[in-house]
Amino acid sequence: MAIKKSSSSSRTKSAAKKSSSKKKSSTRKYSPKASKSVEREMKAFKQGKLKSGSGHKVTNRKQAIAIGLSEARESGAKVPAKKSSKS
Repeated sequence: MAIKKSSSSSRTKSAAKKSSSKKKSSTRKYSPKASKSVEREMKAFKQGKLKSGSGHKVTNRKQAIAIGLSEARESGAKVPAKKSSKS
């Protein structure tokens, strides 16, 4: 009877090294102005008063956040660029 050694321990060590080598960014990704904009839109969403561009009521939380970030971009707040959609 031969006992096989598991090589999973060596995999976890190399995975741990990769994640620890990433350097955290010290600057803010979103400005306080952008946070206020999203906060305002989320409040309107929760009250049921948020409308999309076409005039329909927004029913999705992520859509409400996207509207807030879009308005923050228009006003010149510091917001990362939109992710490009893959087709």
